[in-house]
Amino acid sequence: MKLLFVFLLAFVTSITFAQKSFQGKATYMSKTTMDMSRFGKMTEQQKKQRMQRMKSFLEKTYTLTFNKTASSFKEEVKLEAPGASGPSWGRSNGQGSIYKNTKDQVMIEDVEQFSKRFLVTEKMEQAQWEMGMETKKIGQYTCYKATLVKEDTNIDWGSIFSRNTKKKDSTKTKDVKPAKKMLSIVAWYTPQIPVSTGPDKYYGLPGLILEINAGRTTMLCTEVAISSKEVLEIEEPNKGKEVSRDEYNKIVKVKTEELKARFQNRGGRGGRRLN
Repeated sequence: MKLLFVFLLAFVTSITFAQKSFQGKATYMSKTTMDMSRFGKMTEQQKKQRMQRMKSFLEKTYTLTFNKTASSFKEEVKLEAPGASGPSWGRSNGQGSIYKNTKDQVMIEDVEQFSKRFLVTEKMEQAQWEMGMETKKIGQYTCYKATLVKEDTNIDWGSIFSRNTKKKDSTKTKDVKPAKKMLSIVAWYTPQIPVSTGPDKYYGLPGLILEINAGRTTMLCTEVAISSKEVLEIEEPNKGKEVSRDEYNKIVKVKTEELKARFQNRGGRGGRRLN
């Protein structure tokens, strides 16, 4: 009996150690399409030129560093090709990240915007994923499908350059709130990597999310490396002004309206710097 107890204790200890030491890195490629109709009438050549200039803003590479309880999602900064600089506010300076801690139920987005550093802090609520039985292979991993419909709180940066200037209906009262914009999300996760996290702000599934399709953006994992020896540091960001998600969105909304007004006053000439 004593021998059995020792064996079970050693077994449980080894599992606990494995859970604590489980860690790795995943690389994601992100691509976003843009509604070109918002820029008014354009020739196919003009569309191609604009897309080329926006490429660094629409196509990005990220690294997700994770362990059993925490993760950090960070953009990889690359040298830009000539003519593909994109908007200056859309480029990463290598400092921003999204930190998630499933144990403490906290998510912190470290972002520099309009020459200011923010720590956008919010509680990690349990997302109402709808689990499916459909599967597919991503690399060597078997992934399961999950779907989610949630309010879209993302900033519509493309609206700054939109030439659609519809006048507001003066008959509507100021008290009428605009309808919530909803976002349909499809996730593919693998239980073979037992961490409840994923790219960007996504989490809450019984396995690492390897692919996300949300609106016009797709994020696909291209490489996973599980580390058993090297200790991967996942630090909680602590530099910047701490604000809630709502507070941050209000700040950005005011600034983007200012940028949009400046852009339209210049006749839509997007070649100048907006910051």
